Amino acid sequence: MRDFLPADKARRERVLAVIRERYRAHGFDEIETPVLEDYDRLHAGIGGDNEKLAFNVLKRGLDAEAIRAGADDPAALSDLGLRYDLTVPLARFYATNRGQLPTVFRSIQMAPVWRAERPQKGRYRQFVQCDIDIIGDATGRAEAELVVASLDTLDALGLEGGTIRINDRRALDWMLDTLGFASDERSGVLITIDKLDKLGPDGVVAELCDRGATTAAVDAFEAFLRRPQTLEFRPYGEGQIRKALPEGVPDEIVADLVAIGEAVGAARPSTGAGAGSGIPLVFDPFLVRGMGYYTGTIFELAHPSVDYSLGGGGRYDGMIGRFLGQDVPAVGFSIGFERIVDLLEAVSDAAASAVVLVHDRDVPVAELVALKAALVAEGARVRLEQRTKNLKALLERAAADGYTAFATVSAGALRADLELKPLS
Repeated sequence: MRDFLPADKARRERVLAVIRERYRAHGFDEIETPVLEDYDRLHAGIGGDNEKLAFNVLKRGLDAEAIRAGADDPAALSDLGLRYDLTVPLARFYATNRGQLPTVFRSIQMAPVWRAERPQKGRYRQFVQCDIDIIGDATGRAEAELVVASLDTLDALGLEGGTIRINDRRALDWMLDTLGFASDERSGVLITIDKLDKLGPDGVVAELCDRGATTAAVDAFEAFLRRPQTLEFRPYGEGQIRKALPEGVPDEIVADLVAIGEAVGAARPSTGAGAGSGIPLVFDPFLVRGMGYYTGTIFELAHPSVDYSLGGGGRYDGMIGRFLGQDVPAVGFSIGFERIVDLLEAVSDAAASAVVLVHDRDVPVAELVALKAALVAEGARVRLEQRTKNLKALLERAAADGYTAFATVSAGALRADLELKPLS
């Protein structure tokens, strides 16, 4: 968990403002949920490994004897916890407020979440997520809207050229079934397959063997990984998808993925050069994503400047039904705010100017406040600073805080007397 100095905080807020504006332009509406959720909801078996990283809140009024009695049972000691993502709270929010929401609800959530991570570069215990979700639409239109909005937002931040890696959990389940993996070993097998980019085929096969996965299935999976493949270019579409999967993949899954691509391509016909055919999508049969609540399409946001994802999401049709008692289709996408803000050296400020008024000690307070008010009324951001012996250091600090101009002020000065000079 980190402190942010004024310049860093200002930069973060400007990035958030761009993301919020783009999301709203695509028809999404912002909501807010509490930072605390019920313990049972956060530990319902749908959050994957993140449930193990949740910060739990001790029940009020427990005495020493009750704490000792529940030492081995977190559920006996806690009734609340800090949210570890924004999707579980959204599902609860929708179930609670459904009667006041449209049939198809498009939400924005931009807020901090907490996980008991081991702190390291790029991993924090408190971090901001920027989510958009569509609830109530079971068609591929929802996925297409999310993908287009996310790529548009990336462009607005100056990170053009992004692509989306896409897969479908139904395709993964079908592939594991076809290869012969037993149903009770699927979750562990998926965890290992998700490491293919890091471990390579040899490492994945070795880890599957170490897990004790079905031998014949591991052999079939290894043969599939090492099958002869031609190098011809295949743009995103039915041919690429079928070529990337074992023979016999259900037509419905392929048709759904193709339809999403056609919709995205129609909205962004000239982008995604790396994806080919004008469609910024790349089918990845080994994309897994770790959340246990995904039921259909899953995707990750890639950019050529980095070798890690800048966001991701997927369809989670089964989650809201746990709270509502009936199934409601839902799909979401989260931009990795912390990763993106670290990539952006500067984001333009919408303010017309940011001015430091450097005044002498003898300038009356009333004059200073009046000058400041006049500049603020013109749309400027203004800071008052009393002149110091080291004026250069004062101005350098102001520039670091995002100020772009300065003026010196003597007693009796009027607005017309101020000569604004650039700080750089």
